[in-house]
Amino acid sequence: MTLFADVLIPMMEVNPVPWARAQMAFTLAFHIILVPLGVSWSVMALIANYRGIRRAEADAIRLAQRWSKYMAVTFAVGAVTGTVLSFEFGLLWPQFMGHWGEAFGVPFAFEGLFFFLEAVFISIYIFGWRRLKPWTHFWTGVPIAVAGIFGSVSVVAANAWMNSPEGVTLDTAGNVVAVDPLGVIFNRAMPLMAAHMVVAAYLVGGFLVAMVYATAMLRGRRDRYHRLGFLIAFTVAAIAVPVQMGVGDGLARWVYSNQPVKFAAIEMVPTTSSDVPETLLGHLNSEGQVVGGVPIPGLASWLSDPSTGRATVVQGLDTVPADERPTNRQVNVVHLAWDIMVGVGTALFLLTLWYWTSWIFRRDMPRSKWFLRCAVAAGPLAVLTMEAGWTVSEVGRQPWIVYNKMRVEDAATTNTGVWITLIAVTILYIGLGVTTVLVLRGMSRRYREARRFEETDSPYGPREPVKET
Repeated sequence: MTLFADVLIPMMEVNPVPWARAQMAFTLAFHIILVPLGVSWSVMALIANYRGIRRAEADAIRLAQRWSKYMAVTFAVGAVTGTVLSFEFGLLWPQFMGHWGEAFGVPFAFEGLFFFLEAVFISIYIFGWRRLKPWTHFWTGVPIAVAGIFGSVSVVAANAWMNSPEGVTLDTAGNVVAVDPLGVIFNRAMPLMAAHMVVAAYLVGGFLVAMVYATAMLRGRRDRYHRLGFLIAFTVAAIAVPVQMGVGDGLARWVYSNQPVKFAAIEMVPTTSSDVPETLLGHLNSEGQVVGGVPIPGLASWLSDPSTGRATVVQGLDTVPADERPTNRQVNVVHLAWDIMVGVGTALFLLTLWYWTSWIFRRDMPRSKWFLRCAVAAGPLAVLTMEAGWTVSEVGRQPWIVYNKMRVEDAATTNTGVWITLIAVTILYIGLGVTTVLVLRGMSRRYREARRFEETDSPYGPREPVKET
């Protein structure tokens, strides 16, 4: 009894806010890896499908068939992790949902419609391989790609609204009395944030899929099938990279104009000034001073507004009270995540530049092992870049869950046992992750071993290799 009173009860009565944030961060970080595959894999399968029909290319058709079945697995896992996230909004952030749910729920209503549309046509596409005519079957895959894009845009619109809360009418007490659905969805932050996420989906999805085929090519499987799988996926990513750099630059300037405190955290600017350097790495110490790093004089000011160059004034963290800006520790996290996103993104751009240069001058992809090794590394690096970008967006908004409207601590649950759900969800997600990898690897292995098998209608591939006769 003494043990229970002195040890277990204090363990259960913890501050729920850090635990709620940790659980939301973990589940979002896991789920967001599946989003690029859900958005981009359908497009890559359609590219292979189109090529196979147009050119009567058996390898392209086989690639599209197999990709559609892999896609079904990741879609199913994404549905599970997404469902958990939807419950977490109510369980972890009841004050937020109670106050802002009428507005926040609008984009998710549309996301639900696109999700069901995507699920229906994935089923038709997979089971239509041997039941529909080639072009009819091809067109049943187009709604999958469209629904994936608009589903992602809907979710990002909800997050963008948290950064730019518009489309709501409040009474004198701050309660929502009217909601304009279009105003909520098409808030000022939505266009650039949605574009940034959708392009990131093609970038990350392309590099992840290309990574698999680059690994196979390094192991000696350089036949037409593996080469085509690499080319389609890597080309999608290589197109997305420079587009993403342009969109990201526009979004950074939007943050500079509309969320100056977040921008100050990104650039690690303690006090308002002009001629602000772009500091690579480094950190704020306990006194709020920049320590370490490599400063590039005037670059942060110039990037903020090239029209005024180094004379551009960047608002500092000290322009708002300490309780209305990220803590020094959070600033360090945001700045490091920004450096990772930009640094790794630049490295991926150089890799795609290598790829395009080879195509321009040799009409062929680079053949060296070093290029393929870099392509393998590009998969996890692209995921790291995406995770870093979301860290910048979410941690940089602190302490606000709804920018300048509601603080995170005021939105969270008061249930002191929330740490139990974090443990349970962590175990569930680890199990899902391991199972997903094993299923995909098992499908790939069976496909390699079945040299003469004909594609079946099962989304899991052949049960056993077809024996030679």
